[in-house]
Amino acid sequence: MLDPLKTCKFLVWPTITIKPIDLLVFLLKTVLAIFTVSSISLFLYFAFYGHQPWWLSSPNCNHNHVRTLDRQSSVTTESNNISRQAYERTNLSHILFGIGGSAKTWNERRRYSELWWRPNITRGFVWLNKKPPENQTLPPTSPPYKISQDTSGFKYTSSYGSRSAVRMARIVKESFELGLDNVRWFVMGDDDTVFFLENLITVLNKYDHNQMYYIGGNSESVEQDVIHSYTMAYGGGGFAISYPLAAELVRVLDGCINRYASFYGSDQKVQGCMAEIGIPVTKELGFHQVDIRGNPFGLLSAHPLAPLVSLHHLDYVKSIFPGMTQIDSLKKLITAYEKDPSRALQHSFCYDLNRNWSVSVSWGYNVQLYPSLITAKKLETAFQTFQSWRTWSNGPFTFNTRPIGYDPCEKPVVYFLDRAEKVNGKTTLTTYKRHVEESAKECDRPDYASALAIKFFTVSNPRLNPAIWRMAPRRQCCEVIDGEDGVQNLVQVKIRGCNPFESVTPP
Repeated sequence: MLDPLKTCKFLVWPTITIKPIDLLVFLLKTVLAIFTVSSISLFLYFAFYGHQPWWLSSPNCNHNHVRTLDRQSSVTTESNNISRQAYERTNLSHILFGIGGSAKTWNERRRYSELWWRPNITRGFVWLNKKPPENQTLPPTSPPYKISQDTSGFKYTSSYGSRSAVRMARIVKESFELGLDNVRWFVMGDDDTVFFLENLITVLNKYDHNQMYYIGGNSESVEQDVIHSYTMAYGGGGFAISYPLAAELVRVLDGCINRYASFYGSDQKVQGCMAEIGIPVTKELGFHQVDIRGNPFGLLSAHPLAPLVSLHHLDYVKSIFPGMTQIDSLKKLITAYEKDPSRALQHSFCYDLNRNWSVSVSWGYNVQLYPSLITAKKLETAFQTFQSWRTWSNGPFTFNTRPIGYDPCEKPVVYFLDRAEKVNGKTTLTTYKRHVEESAKECDRPDYASALAIKFFTVSNPRLNPAIWRMAPRRQCCEVIDGEDGVQNLVQVKIRGCNPFESVTPP
C-alpha cells in the first residue's frame, strides 16, 4: 500500500521522475533565457532602426533622425550631437571668398572689389597668376592676394579660350586647402564682380550649410547657355559651394580639369565635377552674370523677385546712371542699397486713377511714369535696351522683353535716383529726378503735358525685413498718396505690403 505522506516527495511519471527542486530550477532558467533573448532583440531593433522606446521619449526631445516610409532609403543626420554653432545663422565670417584675377588687370579691376570688400571683416583672397609689379602699391581697401599654384601640367584644349580657366577652376580647391576655420561657404567670383553682401548672406541662410549645395545663376543670353550649359552656375555672377560639397569637390577636381580639357571656362569645368558628384545647381535669380551688351537699364528696371546678390561684366555695358562713370554709378546705387539692402532694385507698380497714370518703381534706381493705364503684365516685362552677349543680337534671353520704340509718346517719363535717406530708423525715403536725354524729342500730345511737368518723385517705405525672402514671394504694392492735391511738380509714392485681395488691375 502506498504511503500518502511519500507522494509529496516525488512525482511518478511513466518513465521520468522529477523532484520539485528540479522543476523550480527549470522554470527559473526558462524565464532568464526569455528575458535575455528579449533584451538582445530590443537592443538590436533600436540600434538598427533608430526608434526610441516610448518610455524614454519626451515631448520636448528633438530627434535628429529623418524617417521615411521606406526603411531602405531612410536618411539620418550625420551626428546625434550637433553643436550649437550649427544652429547659428550664417554671417559674413562664415564665408570665404575666392576672387579670380590676374596681375596684369588687378590694379584696374580692384576698383570693383573695393566697392564691397570690408577690410579686416570680409574673409578671402584674390588669386593672381603672379606677384603684382613691385612699383604697384595696393591700398588696404583692396582684398589681399595669393599666388595660384602652377597649372602647366593640366590639359587645356579649348580652341577659343584661355588656359587661365584651369587656374581659376582650382581656386576653390586652393581656398579649401588653406584649412581656415569656421568656413561654411566658399563663394567664387571674378575681379569685376560686385557682391551685395547682406543679400548674399540672406540667400545663403535659406540653405543648410551642412548639406551639399551649389548655388548660383545662369547667363541672361540664351546663346551662352546653349554653348556652355543651362546646368551651370556662371562664375562671373558668382556661385556658392557649401563646405561639405567643397570637401567632395577637391577630391575629384584635378581629374575633372583634365577630363573636361575642351571646356572653355573655369565655371564649366567645376560644373563637370558637380555632374560627377551628382549635385545640381540651385538657381537663385539675384546672381547676375550680365551677359548683355548695350544699356542695362531694361534689365535692372525689371529685376526678378529676389534679393540683388551680384553684378558682373560692368565694363561691357553702359553706365547704370547716365552721365556718370560706371564706378560712380555703382557708388550711387550702393548708397541706396545700404539704406535698405533687401529692397534694392525691387520692382513695384501702381495706378493714379485720378489722372489715369501708371507708376513703376525700381527701388533705388529709377521711377517710370506712363500717362496712361498700362497692364501689370506689360509693366513687369523688361524693356529691351540691350543685345545678347556673343552676337549682339536682339535675343533670345532667359526672360521676356518688350521693344522700346523711337516714338517718344510710347516711352515713359524716366526719373533716376537723386538721393536716399533714412527716416526714423525704420523708414527710407528716396528721391528721383527727371532725366532728359540731350537732343531727345519729347511727346507733344496733350495727355503727356501734365506728366512732363512732374520733375521729382519721392518714394517712402518701411525697411524691408530680409525674412520676407524665406516666405512665398509676392511683389510689394504701392500707392500714389497725394493725387491731384500734391505739389505741382512732385509726386509722392508709398510702397507697402499688399492687402488681402489687392491687385494691380485697371478699372
